[in-house]
Amino acid sequence: MAQKIPATVVTGFLGAGKTTLIRHMLQNAQGKRIALIINEFGDLGVDGDILKGCGDETCTEDDIMELSNGCICCTVADDFIPTMQALLERENKPDHIVIETSGLALPQPLIRAFNWPEISTKVTVDGVVTVVDGKAVTEGRFAHNVEAIDAQRKLDENLDHETPLSELYRDQIACADMIVVNKSDLLTKDETAKIISDLKTNSREGVQVVTSTMGALPIDILLGQGVGAEGDLASRHEVHHHHDHGENEEHHHHDHDHDDFESFVVDCGEIKDEKVFAIKIADIIRKFDILRLKGFIAVEGKPMRMTIQAVGPRVDTYFDQPFGLTPRQTKIVVIGQAGLNQAAIISALTK
Repeated sequence: MAQKIPATVVTGFLGAGKTTLIRHMLQNAQGKRIALIINEFGDLGVDGDILKGCGDETCTEDDIMELSNGCICCTVADDFIPTMQALLERENKPDHIVIETSGLALPQPLIRAFNWPEISTKVTVDGVVTVVDGKAVTEGRFAHNVEAIDAQRKLDENLDHETPLSELYRDQIACADMIVVNKSDLLTKDETAKIISDLKTNSREGVQVVTSTMGALPIDILLGQGVGAEGDLASRHEVHHHHDHGENEEHHHHDHDHDDFESFVVDCGEIKDEKVFAIKIADIIRKFDILRLKGFIAVEGKPMRMTIQAVGPRVDTYFDQPFGLTPRQTKIVVIGQAGLNQAAIISALTK
């Protein structure tokens, strides 16, 4: 175990704050060389671009690999295993590997993949970190109480399945070694205490629940858990049991429906005022119930590109790099549940 390279899996629903947490981790790596595997969701590789350069020498651009061919739990053999093999065969090996899953990924099949012969002797799952949006959970967007859900289903003859969001959420909580309640600054003390209590009740015994604002947690808290999660799959019960890939299975069926989500890219011109634009973004998210919005903005008169990440009414922006190597343009990825009014959203963003 000590000779294996540790890997941390960061999972969580869309917009929970995974990328922000990893960005902070890289900027405070304390000299630890970290390699990233990012399972981007959407048509624009925003997460990878946001993270590139964050760690300077501790995480170079060559240390960041993006898997954009689909949900990581559905492309284990075709994408994940070859990427891990290439990473582990490098002469200059990383001290730690961090894997950011998409919001659609079930974590259990990914953990199981660490038992594949091609990589099992070289790498181990140090721990699974599940990031949850504390404000969204408090507002009831996800249900924790499985028994109450089952009771509700029995009373409703027309309801024969649970929503995909609740299934994904429960799977991510079931697999976690640490749960990060992000955006805790938006919660009252009572709300914080309740969500922590609920998460501890609905997760495995011994799972740590911590709070964070903007994903700001010490690297020593996130890394170095030493769990060896791939050897503890029995306790990480899945909601779905049709996602069980054998070590060398070639066909990968999955039971969670990607069609329940959609994403699209909006090309905009330069904006005049970044503060006014941020307020407009928050209003659009509220109006159209957008789960997440992220991208890059060109601001009139500004020589640097502005990065934007928005979830709910909270919009975070910062200038990350000068234009030149990248084109001077505004591109935004909109992510939400299926049925988004794309035409209206595009019109609202571009007018």
